[in-house]
Amino acid sequence: MQAVKQPMTNLQLELLKLYTRKVSEQDLQSIKQMLAQYFSNKTMDLADKIWEKNNWNDEDAERFSNDHLRKSS
Repeated sequence: MQAVKQPMTNLQLELLKLYTRKVSEQDLQSIKQMLAQYFSNKTMDLADKIWEKNNWNDEDAERFSNDHLRKSS
């Protein structure tokens, strides 16, 4: 027997449960900000781990920045 694929992710389903009640626009904006901050923190934590794993420093950051500027011009 093949499992039925969910059209939504576990996160989407959980958020739908949360939004079954009416919230104010201010609360909605606060929740959006908390979610954005959460995912931003996760991204920064991952970047920090990669940074440490590769023993990168400020000079590397400067080089990355200059490489990006050259490629985008």
